[in-house]
Amino acid sequence: MPQSAVEIGHLGPLPITNSMLVTWIVAIGLIVFAQIATRRMKEIPDGIQNFWEWMVESLHNFLEGIIGHHLVNRTFWFFASVFIFILFTNWVGLIPGVGTVGWGSQGPHGFVVHQPLFRGGNADLNMTLAMALVFFVCWVVWAIREVGPIGFLAHLFAPKGETSGALKALMVLVFFAVGCLEVFSILFRPVSLSFRLYGNIFAGENMLEAMSTLIPSLGWLLPVPFYFMELLVGFVQALVFMLLTAVFTMLICEHDEAPAGAHH
Repeated sequence: MPQSAVEIGHLGPLPITNSMLVTWIVAIGLIVFAQIATRRMKEIPDGIQNFWEWMVESLHNFLEGIIGHHLVNRTFWFFASVFIFILFTNWVGLIPGVGTVGWGSQGPHGFVVHQPLFRGGNADLNMTLAMALVFFVCWVVWAIREVGPIGFLAHLFAPKGETSGALKALMVLVFFAVGCLEVFSILFRPVSLSFRLYGNIFAGENMLEAMSTLIPSLGWLLPVPFYFMELLVGFVQALVFMLLTAVFTMLICEHDEAPAGAHH
């Protein structure tokens, strides 16, 4: 698998890559599924409505136990959406044909695909970085809305604890230096979030490809155990991305008296 996504066409001046195609398919599929599941809401749900409500309610209760009732009501739309989208994008990337169907040429060991039609959406750094940057913008908005601009700066640079005299002046300098380091850490978060997700998904897809070509006669069998592992990895990576963004939000939005749920 090439390290970057491959262009497969253009939509006007916009280049279309194989990873963009997969993300569009996943997004449209989730939208259609949600619309069908909620088209005729029943008081006692069944079928796909039952599954959809179970998934959303489970995510809501899980996040409420971490960041608290107040904050989850304001931010749940983002965390639930990003978890569901990342999870199904990861799993769609494991469907046979993704990465192996496309344009290529005949080689000494069979047909080699040089320009695959599909590529796992999160195996493209552009996609993971875009999600991380969207979170960063939301994080700033939520922080300013919850604690205000002064509270936001105080959270970063203000001294903590009760001190007085020369010790207080020293603590002001110490916490200002710590705040500068915290600013650097905050600015680095989109990079770490994007590379963590991209690296795990890209490595997993390369491992599956390596297993399928390791022994040509067993190329259909060797990857099977690793497919089950990648199903788990896809879920874990979606959960990790959601949890990290939720915890980052909770830490900046905490007031002097944090909600009880935030201490779980």
